[in-house]
Amino acid sequence: MVDKEEVRPQHNSHHFLLVAYGVQSHINPGRVLAHRLTRLGIDGSVLATLSIPVASYRRMFPDATMAETATDGIISYIPCSDGVDDGSWPKDANDRALRRRASSENLSAIVARFADRGQPPATLLAINYHYFHGYNELITSHATDPTYKVCLPGLSCPLQIGNFPSFLIDMSGSEMSKAIIELFQELFKYIDQLRPKVLLNTFDELEANVIREMKKHFDVFTVGPMVGSSTEARIHLFKHDNVDKKRYMEWLQAHPEKSAVYVSFGSVTKNSKRQMDEIIGGLRQCGRPYLLVVRKDGLEDDDENNHNLEDTQTQLGMVVEWCDQLEVLSHSAVGCFVSHCGWNSTIEAVVSGVPVIGVPNMLDQLTNIYLIEEEWGIGIKGERNNDGVVTGTELARCIELVMGESPKAMAIRERSKALKEIAQASVNAGGSAEKNLRDFIKTIQVNDTFCMDGIMSVHKAIAEN
Repeated sequence: MVDKEEVRPQHNSHHFLLVAYGVQSHINPGRVLAHRLTRLGIDGSVLATLSIPVASYRRMFPDATMAETATDGIISYIPCSDGVDDGSWPKDANDRALRRRASSENLSAIVARFADRGQPPATLLAINYHYFHGYNELITSHATDPTYKVCLPGLSCPLQIGNFPSFLIDMSGSEMSKAIIELFQELFKYIDQLRPKVLLNTFDELEANVIREMKKHFDVFTVGPMVGSSTEARIHLFKHDNVDKKRYMEWLQAHPEKSAVYVSFGSVTKNSKRQMDEIIGGLRQCGRPYLLVVRKDGLEDDDENNHNLEDTQTQLGMVVEWCDQLEVLSHSAVGCFVSHCGWNSTIEAVVSGVPVIGVPNMLDQLTNIYLIEEEWGIGIKGERNNDGVVTGTELARCIELVMGESPKAMAIRERSKALKEIAQASVNAGGSAEKNLRDFIKTIQVNDTFCMDGIMSVHKAIAEN
């Protein structure tokens, strides 16, 4: 996987540098996009490099040095330092400023290095865009009223404050929210100045109205769903070996079609011991087979020391620390996905045709469950009690509502199946994703000088930050 030779472009080739945040749910879609770009240039005319934070690069390529360029045979990978390189969040404003400066300098150096060598979700996008273009005061002034409705251009109906991304309505002053607000503020400043082309990990039929609205503000290309096939190799930042995989895949194979509940809260979300106990209790209460993913670092504080995962193993259920989510969702035995509703997990559920029970916690998850339940009709939200906990009784109720034989359950399953077919059509050869990606490359190829000017403009903007 490690290649010490720099990839040299052919004459008239195009090289794309993709920059991904260092979590699995960002790196995998970035990798899929990079692969799809290169495959459009079957004569080697399209090259791609995925830049990832040093901490993630070390986990993916433990034998590589920071001076080496890694490759998977199709695309290259290059590390970018934030000055700390331990994968942690900034602790305060000074820490954020130091990391931003280091990241800017290092990314600027990467861009300059390529330039010297001659290598030149739509609803969430809309919400964030409009927040920074006239709606921030309205949204923040009602941040404590989750039922207050805000009408935003492009959205089919008013959006309740409680369904906005958590960082836009966070009045606690958390460092995470501050950091994300600053990031988006800077992002939209550059978007307004440079009018770049924007690639969206979605497809036209999924968010038609809001995509149409966003095209009024900048060039938008829907190139999703950015999900590889279940048989393709995927990047895993957590321990995952063939022994574990054989165990849970054989377990799934032993169960009837659409009988099992799959439960995973992603690579970032942490749950309290109380919440996990309720989830396990709800799974046992519903009486259906379940595959539960619980990372050792996925429990808050020191709860993992007080929570013996072996105690949750029963004839009914299996507990694993990590799994290949797309392959699990693609298995015929899975009939329901209990999820935190990150965008990557949401898109994978759509592509797999699996109904969702959402247990959102933060960030875009609050908006994604709104789309799942209200806009697309492929799942429901598990409601939290006054202590912020989804009880076992509530979870069991939701599972039965989705997997039972009521008219609503059947409608959810039918809609999930229909949306899966639309999603798959979009990524098939000649589908909308390929067409839009080709259109994007054509706009780049129209004027190579414009492309190089664009690279140097971004380079200059980064360097001056």
